[in-house]
Amino acid sequence: MASTIRNTSSATSPVQATQLPLADNGPCLDIVQLARLEQSFRHWVYETHRRDIRLSRNRILLIFLLIRYTGAKLSEILQIDPFTDIDRQTVCIRDCATGESESCVRSIVIAEPLGREIETALLTPEFRQTLTNGFAVDPAFVRRKFYERAEACGFPKHLGGPEMIRRARIVELMRANMPLPAVQKLLGHATPSLSAVQVSFSDEELHQVTRLFIKKESSRKTSARNSFFGKVIAIERGDVQARITLVNLGGHQVASIITCESLDRLGLRQGQLITAEVKAPWIMLQRGQTIAGCSADNCLQGEIARINRGAVSSECVIRLDDHTELCALISTSEGDAIGFVVGEQVWAVFNGFSVILHTDD
Repeated sequence: MASTIRNTSSATSPVQATQLPLADNGPCLDIVQLARLEQSFRHWVYETHRRDIRLSRNRILLIFLLIRYTGAKLSEILQIDPFTDIDRQTVCIRDCATGESESCVRSIVIAEPLGREIETALLTPEFRQTLTNGFAVDPAFVRRKFYERAEACGFPKHLGGPEMIRRARIVELMRANMPLPAVQKLLGHATPSLSAVQVSFSDEELHQVTRLFIKKESSRKTSARNSFFGKVIAIERGDVQARITLVNLGGHQVASIITCESLDRLGLRQGQLITAEVKAPWIMLQRGQTIAGCSADNCLQGEIARINRGAVSSECVIRLDDHTELCALISTSEGDAIGFVVGEQVWAVFNGFSVILHTDD
């Protein structure tokens, strides 16, 4: 009986990674190094016994945290009024350069723990007094302190600069599969046309995707490595099971097969934003420009971006054409026998039964 191929990805996409500057252009700190740098800033604040110096250093720490977790430019952070532009969930970015300082040109979602930390600091009377001019600090002074903290961690000092912290945040978001248009909107870049996706995503939905992603980032407890944020475009209900199809902002479709009981419990509906997750061991790789003889529900084409080889098993990171990355876990002996190499075009194949759906309503 002939096999059917579903949800195959075309070689072209309405979203290209090159539309996001800095995303993978040169070295930057990884997530572990960023954590070390953040810890270095926190220790630096409290290693002095002088309260005035501690308050001054705490202001630099908050500037670092805002760049680290919003991806905003140093100039944008220094223009923030901490008492009116920051709350527990968002940071308002104003554009004084274009005369739009009276209005918020973009709102960046932050994790609630960071919002609470900033709120607590601002409630301290002595610290409030140091912010009479907000975050208006000499940019050269801020850069110097960033460089010092990077060197204290043993990193090349240029990797600790504000622009490099911004770049590291971009790479972190992209490698965690935050949709490219959402990353662009968060950074204040023009988003590409999504007309070829044939499913509209409003500005509010892009903002909702960002909010859900940041929430998951700060409280993630799942072991699944691969996530797709998308909109439900089809629900096919059977007697016992239902097939749910979603499309992400890059135009890739992912199908999940769940029980009708789960469908009712989740309350899924067409047009709803949801997250689909697939564990790395459930993804199989097949090489070649075309794929045939495969009955899997999901077949996505991409390029091998990285291979992390272990003694027993290896991770193959596959980059799709919208910069989404999937991680497949294969045995090292199998990978050696097949001869997978970085840069090779492969298909990431997985069944709908392997796709876990999450709602965040």
